[in-house]
Amino acid sequence: MLKRPLDITGALLGLLLLSPVFLGITLVVRRRMGPPALFSQLRAGLEGQPFRLYKFRSMTDTRDKDGSLLPDAERLTPLGVFLRRTSLDELPQLWNVLRGTMSLVGPRPLPLEYVPLYNERQRKRLSVRPGITGWAQINGRNALAWEEKFELDVWYVEHRSLWLDLKILAATAWKVLRREGISAPGAATMPPFRGSVKHYKENDS
Repeated sequence: MLKRPLDITGALLGLLLLSPVFLGITLVVRRRMGPPALFSQLRAGLEGQPFRLYKFRSMTDTRDKDGSLLPDAERLTPLGVFLRRTSLDELPQLWNVLRGTMSLVGPRPLPLEYVPLYNERQRKRLSVRPGITGWAQINGRNALAWEEKFELDVWYVEHRSLWLDLKILAATAWKVLRREGISAPGAATMPPFRGSVKHYKENDS
């Protein structure tokens, strides 16, 4: 399959053509929020293996008197809102794609602590490299419930092809322009995944 060559070509072109954008965002983020300009976090990759994902920072590190981070809604800056709405915060993941820890298209990489919460069907999303964009992202993104997103991810795994990847990439450009599904209804980002009802039933049986 030509997926990996497509990933390498797309990531290289993106990094080269968008280098002025990278520089501009880096300077603005550092000026508005201070260094570093990038945020990194361990996420679950292929077969659940951990890797470090990179994004442009969109939140401050403000903490309460006990040293705990404030809720996302209180730490999200106006610049961060803009970066998220335009998906510019995701651009550093082109480096992840070039390194082979991510793909241009695939299920979005999620925190490691979610992996034990998946039911058997949901675990199928870990059988491919995670992507910058995916089938769930062009069909509702964060406006979807977790179970809906995971079902769309599994559908992609079961039907993946080069043609489908190209279709998703084209649709992503349109979705980004329309700025749809940026966050869950009534939330600044996306509420944490606590496990599906099916998962709890399986554990209780």
